[in-house]
Amino acid sequence: MADIALGAAPARRNLDGFWILPPLLVLALLFFYPLALIIRASLGDGAPSLATFEQVLGSRQFIDGLYHTIVIAICSTIGCLLLGFVLSVVFAFVPFPGARLASRLIDTVIALPTFLVTLAFTFIYGSAGILNETLMHAFALQLPPIDFLYSQWGVVLAEVTVYTPFVMRPLLATFSQIDHAQIEVASSLGARPLRIVRKVIFPAALPALVAGGSLCLLLTVNEFGIVLFIGAKDVITLPLLIYSKAIQEFDYATACVIAVVNIALSLGLYTLYRIIVAHFGGSNAGVV
Repeated sequence: MADIALGAAPARRNLDGFWILPPLLVLALLFFYPLALIIRASLGDGAPSLATFEQVLGSRQFIDGLYHTIVIAICSTIGCLLLGFVLSVVFAFVPFPGARLASRLIDTVIALPTFLVTLAFTFIYGSAGILNETLMHAFALQLPPIDFLYSQWGVVLAEVTVYTPFVMRPLLATFSQIDHAQIEVASSLGARPLRIVRKVIFPAALPALVAGGSLCLLLTVNEFGIVLFIGAKDVITLPLLIYSKAIQEFDYATACVIAVVNIALSLGLYTLYRIIVAHFGGSNAGVV
């Protein structure tokens, strides 16, 4: 019987190794093979060369695209952190009718496609939107007075609206674990609300804020739909530049070079996100 058991153990290990092959095969076909094709195309048609990289990375168009990508991502992430923290504190610690329902709607917003928010912004803030039409009729104006939507800041506002729930969700989960007795004791000792937020709530929220901000930064760097739908003049990000080069200009070599840079940037940010989540692991792992 012992010999049979010893013989079954290697067979079980071999079977376990077999089940690893299907996901590896799917991963190779859906990720590594297309990635290899992109890298190969970025190196030229003949012998591999970095000439296309030197030409593209030194171009003004690429530098502008990288600049807009980074600025929009950073500004959107900061906006998401500020708005997400304030709203989460209100939902979690300021009782008001409908607070529970409002917090439940956060999951619904996450599930919505990004173009719906952009479309709503166009109806409200666009040149022919509700707000401009109302102001033009009220003050007899010839031109729309509000035109921020078709700028870099319009993109930032739309991304803040879309991605703030990605910060609020872990924050609300974190706040649900805070003992309200701490806040009551601090308040009874004369601590003002801002001091309670700074000394009690913010330290507990810091892991979720850092992880949520890292996730927002990763998502906004790769955002394509919002930038495309807004149609902001002279605001070209890396994803939009890839689309323009590949689909509109049929310049696949340049598009692949920019795609390689975008992928490297995304993988770097994702690695940072995982490091942050691992650093704030343990009891906080489930909320970040």
